[in-house]
Amino acid sequence: MERLEKLIAQKLIEVKAVKLQPNAPFTWASGWKSPIYCDNRQTLSYPQLRSIIKLELARIICEHFPEVEIIAGVATGAIAQGALVADLLGLPFAYIRSTPKDHGMENLIEGNMPEGSRVVIVEDLISTGGSSLKAVEAVRKTGSQVLGMVAIYTHGFPDAERNFEAARVKLITLSHYNAVIEEALRTGYISPEDEAMLREWRKAPAEWTGVK
Repeated sequence: MERLEKLIAQKLIEVKAVKLQPNAPFTWASGWKSPIYCDNRQTLSYPQLRSIIKLELARIICEHFPEVEIIAGVATGAIAQGALVADLLGLPFAYIRSTPKDHGMENLIEGNMPEGSRVVIVEDLISTGGSSLKAVEAVRKTGSQVLGMVAIYTHGFPDAERNFEAARVKLITLSHYNAVIEEALRTGYISPEDEAMLREWRKAPAEWTGVK
């Protein structure tokens, strides 16, 4: 698994899905200042990487959740990845909105998900886990069972790990923050000084305000 984590980290950096800007921090939707931004939708534009991600997510699902009946992607970032995985596995696909539609059927979940279905949720990125676990709650409210969640990348925040544990959701990701930072340092994408700052941010991201 460690070899896969390093490979995915390398590829994410190569296609600029991961952007590291220690001296020009991003602002997340949560309001947090961050020296790192990960946009895994970029991977869809690279067929070889897209296939690697699809195959590895499918392999993990088969190994850890063999009784799965439905693949569900979290909108919007994981819709395409989830659909690719579902197609490879020959399984039905649905996707979960962050909020219900404000017209028509006002659906929160798009696609057929019969009560009692065994579901694996696909995500692109895990930060605090808040939006991902809302998707879990939406599936459970249909009367279906969430077997677990798979994702391309996680920041690995302790709060997220506690949130997933409290929600009784098994999470497996292809790569993570430490692997990306190590690969970025190895390839010269960041300096040792940048690495120290990035690891400092990781300890208390909600309190970090940027480079002084």
